[in-house]
Amino acid sequence: MQKNNPTITRAWCVYDWANSVYSLVIISTIFPIYYSAVSKHPVTGTTLVDFFGLELQSSVLFSYAVSGSFLLIVLMNPFLTAIADYSGRKKLFMQLFCYVGSISCASLFFFTRETFSISVVLFMLASIGFTGSIVFYNSYLPEIATEDQYDRLSARGFAMGYVGSVLLLLFNLAMILKPEWFGIAADNTSLAPRVAFLTTGLWWFGFAQYTFYHLPANVYQKNPQGSWVLNGVKELKKVLNQVKELRLLKRYLLAYFFFNMGVQTVMYVATIFGIEELKLPSDNLIITILIIQLVAIAGAYGFAALSARYGNIRALIIAVIIWICICIAAYFITTAYEFYVLAAVVGSVMGGIQSLSRSTYSKLIPATTKDHASYFSFYDITEKVSIMLGTLAYGAIAQVTGSMRYSILALIVFFALGLIFLSLIKGKKSLEPQSEAEAVAS
Repeated sequence: MQKNNPTITRAWCVYDWANSVYSLVIISTIFPIYYSAVSKHPVTGTTLVDFFGLELQSSVLFSYAVSGSFLLIVLMNPFLTAIADYSGRKKLFMQLFCYVGSISCASLFFFTRETFSISVVLFMLASIGFTGSIVFYNSYLPEIATEDQYDRLSARGFAMGYVGSVLLLLFNLAMILKPEWFGIAADNTSLAPRVAFLTTGLWWFGFAQYTFYHLPANVYQKNPQGSWVLNGVKELKKVLNQVKELRLLKRYLLAYFFFNMGVQTVMYVATIFGIEELKLPSDNLIITILIIQLVAIAGAYGFAALSARYGNIRALIIAVIIWICICIAAYFITTAYEFYVLAAVVGSVMGGIQSLSRSTYSKLIPATTKDHASYFSFYDITEKVSIMLGTLAYGAIAQVTGSMRYSILALIVFFALGLIFLSLIKGKKSLEPQSEAEAVAS
């Protein structure tokens, strides 16, 4: 297959546009607020909920639902990616996860207190669909583009995701804040958020069709013989043995584990930090999230340019140093204005470090391999485990010390460890700065 085909690379980026609305609408903004409102008993005000006969605090159940979906993906994906690589059916697996996620997300339209338990299950299925499809999506990068285009294409995908998600969020916020514009009665406060869940699922499902239409189904024209499952397990063992021999890739995964632990924890707890420590109202927090998303667009492209000038590893080192400064600043901020400024800085480096992390890993995968999905399953496992441990550590420190500010300081340790392991990655030409001739050619 010809690499750098504009139609195929555009279709690949469109999936970021399609699925990123889930991250913003469901994970970061509207769903958590709606979930909290539904969880609160209308008479007693208690947040104790019934989940298939088991009584739990709503916040605890939400945390369990997120962690449980991540755990299932961590357990499933290594085997599914190996089967996909062996069978040449990577696109099929990506579609299945996409459809499970988007349809489950759209089904949250029926989320009320009466359907609470089944709606939590749908939320978990949406999370599994989102995280599961991303692994197969990411693994297309080294198959559709040449190595010199990884950074730029990865940044383009993230940027399109940020733009698309902000557009849909603004539409949904308009519907929630001005329901009369959309023919919704002002006293029907549950309908607009539930329509937001429906539009998110439809957006994800609909735009993904463009991606699936143009992405190649079987890049290497594999013709599997025998059991997909048994041969998939053999494929996984083969890739695992290869990974053990790849010194730079192992070192990068270790660095990624630590700095991503800090990045993802900040992203997951920033809203809670604003509520608990700075007492910011919800509308201010939504403004903050929009600031982060919009600035992240420039950040993704900016760090792609930075990597071309200084190399991937140096660009990542710069990003991690900025994250350390962000943590130090977060410890001292006390006003909404300071929070907004810090959010802008977070956005500028968030888009850059996410897109560059993906493209750097792609460059470390052996050029001769055809098992890209299996290789990216290790990247995905590293990411998910780092999120689980990072948020766990953050919560535990906050509980022991009684302040999230000390948890923010503790994140510096994660970033520092990531910085150390990044500095040990040397010796691969594609991670070095481009020459002037290469820069012009690309």
